[in-house]
Amino acid sequence: MAAIIVIVIVVLIALVFVAGYNGLVRLRNRIDSAWSQIGVQLERRHDLIPNLIETVKGYAAHEKSTLEGVVEARNAAIQAKNSGPEQQAQAENVLTGALKSLFALAEAYPDLKANQSFLSLQEELTATEDRIAYARQFYNDSVMKYDNKIQSIPSNIIAGMFGFKSREYFQAEQGATEVPKVQF
Repeated sequence: MAAIIVIVIVVLIALVFVAGYNGLVRLRNRIDSAWSQIGVQLERRHDLIPNLIETVKGYAAHEKSTLEGVVEARNAAIQAKNSGPEQQAQAENVLTGALKSLFALAEAYPDLKANQSFLSLQEELTATEDRIAYARQFYNDSVMKYDNKIQSIPSNIIAGMFGFKSREYFQAEQGATEVPKVQF
């Protein structure tokens, strides 16, 4: 009888251990997937920018410093791709600021504001910014759930045994999540 109780206790401990480990793996994989989705949206954003710059160049050729600033910020954001959430968020925040300058520049050029290519690219970029915000929120929510799990008993024991480490949040600067406002 005592042997059966010991076996039942061992089996229950093993089940708790397996369930805890599998839960941590699931959360870690969800974070990796969410990070991948952020990457997809940022790549789309990066791909739209050269077309936007080419459209603006035709109307605002003498605004070279603004255009170069956007190109440099885009290149820095692309290079920050594999550097982790904090560094990539900083690079993307710089790019967002550069894009705001570019859209503010468009205000001075009525023909540019009326250009269908510019309007279409601006609309695509706005939709992409919305997708980035959603992907960032999903990623950060996933990181929070994961961090809560690795810090809670009894999963913190399993996390410590198998090296599950806390993850960084993808944080935007204050105001960086706002889509640039351009009024026509």
